[in-house]
Amino acid sequence: MKFIPEDVSAELVTHELAYEAIRNALIAASEDGTTTFPVVQAHGSDKGNLYGIKSASTPSLAGLKVGSYWPGNDIHQIPRHNSIIFLFDQIVGRIGAAVEAGRLNGYRTAAADAVAADVLARPDSSTLALFGAGHQAEFEVQALARIRNLSRVLVVARNPSAAEHLASILQNQGIPAVVSEPETACRSADIIVTVTTATAPLFQAQWVQPGTHIASMGSDATGKQELPTELFRESLLFCDLPSQSRMIGEFQHAPKDSTLSVIGAVLSGRTPGRQTESEVTIFDSSGLSVQDLFIARAILELHAL
Repeated sequence: MKFIPEDVSAELVTHELAYEAIRNALIAASEDGTTTFPVVQAHGSDKGNLYGIKSASTPSLAGLKVGSYWPGNDIHQIPRHNSIIFLFDQIVGRIGAAVEAGRLNGYRTAAADAVAADVLARPDSSTLALFGAGHQAEFEVQALARIRNLSRVLVVARNPSAAEHLASILQNQGIPAVVSEPETACRSADIIVTVTTATAPLFQAQWVQPGTHIASMGSDATGKQELPTELFRESLLFCDLPSQSRMIGEFQHAPKDSTLSVIGAVLSGRTPGRQTESEVTIFDSSGLSVQDLFIARAILELHAL
């Protein structure tokens, strides 16, 4: 069995590698021959410690990711999130490779945001409203800054000190970021990204301006919600996988008759994306195991060079 430890996968991954791997994964997820299995949501001995198992198979890959969320890790000064990806040797049914993916998962998640924004956000989009200042937020901004020329990042968070800290980190990276209030951020934004654990809308629908692109990155379990449902009737809705999005993603709150377009079909040119400058587009990223399989394979291939 090949084993890639955390320090190696974290050293090898880049936003460029993640973008290409996740773009290919999202296209594969929309095609025949790929199966995404139901997500298993579980908890540790302490029910506040959570983990999930996501698995998939494609014509060339099969495997799973175990992702954990341990809120108490703050006292140990280590991330709350962690994950590991297993790829099967499909000839004999044993695990052929294991890739520790704590930091890798941050790149993988942000890459889905960037890949979708690249085809859905207006080309002139320059102001980003970011809701959330936790572990994943910095990855999201870095990934989006690669595909759009961001002149402003407006950080919105419940914890003012966390928002200030993130804004400072981004400023030190040359990304113009300031702390903002929710309404100001939404009314100013070309792109709105939510990356939280919220269970209720983070802003009001009327604050969103025509032509805005919105990405919900945090809704990945039953009961989670980041966006106001009023937006769904007036917007174009896109997701990584409709069945999963309606089960655990943001669109579990969408009307049953809503049309959900698969982002992979947009990427391959089989489904239209944004058609006009004034449309509001919404992308729900519930997170697919096929993304984990593809990025793990990319790391393994790079490590073998």
